[in-house]
Amino acid sequence: MDPKELVQRTRAFASRIIKLVASLPPNRLGDVFGRQILKSGTSVGANYREALGASSKRQFIYIIEIAQREADETLYWLELLAESGTVSATQLADLTQECRELLAILTATGRSAKKRT
Repeated sequence: MDPKELVQRTRAFASRIIKLVASLPPNRLGDVFGRQILKSGTSVGANYREALGASSKRQFIYIIEIAQREADETLYWLELLAESGTVSATQLADLTQECRELLAILTATGRSAKKRT
């Protein structure tokens, strides 16, 4: 995938995460879920952009792995939101699928970069 396209895609994902958090119930559960998923979901794109500016391949790989872990954490929180009934699985389906796809892309990017070192 083209880096510019992935930058746009991760930014759109972050925007969707922000909208999701804004729609969570205004209670303790919504606050806890909201803080966690907001931090991990928005950092996927931030870390990817940082990786693009890495000064070495080693640094690139390191930062891509952080982005990958953040995407995986976000997937975890999305699954918990659905399992807890806080948000219906149907409402989260597209966002969860996008998170899985971003995780797969970042994983593949990291693997490819490691093979080239």
